[in-house]
Amino acid sequence: MTTELEATDRKILELLAADGRMSFTDLGKATGLSTSAVHQRVKRLEQRRLILGYGATVNHEEVGLPLTAFISIRPIDPSQPDDSPDRLRAINEIESCWSVAGEESYILKVRVSTPAALEDLLARVRAAANVSTRTTIVLSTPYETRPVVGV
Repeated sequence: MTTELEATDRKILELLAADGRMSFTDLGKATGLSTSAVHQRVKRLEQRRLILGYGATVNHEEVGLPLTAFISIRPIDPSQPDDSPDRLRAINEIESCWSVAGEESYILKVRVSTPAALEDLLARVRAAANVSTRTTIVLSTPYETRPVVGV
């Protein structure tokens, strides 16, 4: 279901996507609304689930997780239940899991410390979900989690 948005709500979403810590006062200045009006609009956007949360962007290299990889998985037995996300949920190195169309069933975004840690993770993913894997290692990240303009 597509949600209709007023221009002001779109602007608020765009501003918060760029800076989730922006104050209601600063949002008000940028949109021409009072602080209380912005606060009400943000709360309404949260209630409508147009804002799902706020988070910090972590420097993964500095916290010891410099290696990012994408692991495409597909079941070894196509007749098995489609429960890979549930089977893999407890593996902390998995940052994201997307259901995809194509040869694979899911793509996992993972972060680890070393190639050996990735090798260990691959073995755990295969065992936990009974899947075959195809892995792509990220060499560099020119940009990531860019805010969407014109929400």
